[in-house]
Amino acid sequence: MATALKNLSEYDESTLPDAGEMIFGIVVAEWNARITHALYEGCYDTLLKHGAKEENIHTVQVPGSFELPAGARILAGKHNPDAVICLGCVIKGETNHNEYINQAVASGLVNLSIASGKAFIFGVLTPNDEQQALDRAGGKHGNKGVEAAVTAIRMAALKKDVKEGKRKIGF
Repeated sequence: MATALKNLSEYDESTLPDAGEMIFGIVVAEWNARITHALYEGCYDTLLKHGAKEENIHTVQVPGSFELPAGARILAGKHNPDAVICLGCVIKGETNHNEYINQAVASGLVNLSIASGKAFIFGVLTPNDEQQALDRAGGKHGNKGVEAAVTAIRMAALKKDVKEGKRKIGF
């Protein structure tokens, strides 16, 4: 669904598991800091709102979005989190650099997820311009950092539930 049709900060809180016993990593790109720090605030606050403990949220910064997978791997190796949230913003410019960076980050996070069996969440904005980014970093379309935190909580709970044999899919 296009972001223009959905607020990134809206979700059914009643269906979200408690994050009280979960450990999270957050990796934030410094490039486009005004935007990425707003994403971080939304993410961090959402984790706390749903029971995550401050001491169980580990944050690192990397220079840019391209470095998110490497930063995520380093953080995961040190803190063994249940999920790692990667926050960045790659604004389309006059060249195709955004396509290469976005694809590399997405592929890197997918590879980390598959190899480790942990959720590495793609919380990277890929807007056409700065205004679109601001609209998705706490503006009129909500905050993708909130969406990334909700996804991390759900994925961490899914892994735990499947490991304990609690959930079954309808077949």
